Amino acid sequence: MELTNTFTVPAPVDEAWTRLLDLPAIAPCLPGATLTGVDGDDFTGTVKVKLGPISLTYKGSGHIRERDEAAHRVVVEASGRETRGPGTATATITATLAADGDGTRVDVATDLTVTGRPAQFGRGMLGDVSTRLLDQFADCLGRQLRPPAPPEEPAATEAPAGTPTAVTSPSPETTTVSDEATPIDLLEVTGAQELVRRAAGYALAFAAGALVATAVCRLRRRATR
Repeated sequence: MELTNTFTVPAPVDEAWTRLLDLPAIAPCLPGATLTGVDGDDFTGTVKVKLGPISLTYKGSGHIRERDEAAHRVVVEASGRETRGPGTATATITATLAADGDGTRVDVATDLTVTGRPAQFGRGMLGDVSTRLLDQFADCLGRQLRPPAPPEEPAATEAPAGTPTAVTSPSPETTTVSDEATPIDLLEVTGAQELVRRAAGYALAFAAGALVATAVCRLRRRATR
């Protein structure tokens, strides 16, 4: 199926282009995705998806098939397979960047093929999913590209005369480990979760009504005997 989306980021087109091609930098902005390796234009990773109580993990790889610096156009091919199931997903993603005032507009065209349980969602619902996920990606990317706020200077205080000056020892270096990505909850993203809850409520109400009606009928039969 063909999906089209557009988002904007608050940075000049050249800066946005450079950032979008920096896969380790943008990987934390991809909902549900964890980048496990990059080798030139090739990459590997996993994507976690939830369908209510069911969790799915796709393991796959991708390749930057084409990059046009002058046109600010990049084409990425990616594919993955469920680690515990027969489902597959393949996508060809074409992103084109263009100046939009002080920022950059990114037009994204995706040719997506999905098999397995997520395929139960129709084109319209998957289109909603892609729009919401790209909105989350754009928000995260925008935060990365915004210039950092200048640090506030601490107010200077004079120490009383004769007070020894404390010597601060250097803090030990810390290594930051990337957390695993939070799974994409398709029911929550699409709003179908609320529909499921309502349907469950209606089903319970119907079942309760049926039980009451059955009990009343039995009482009437006993009364007429």
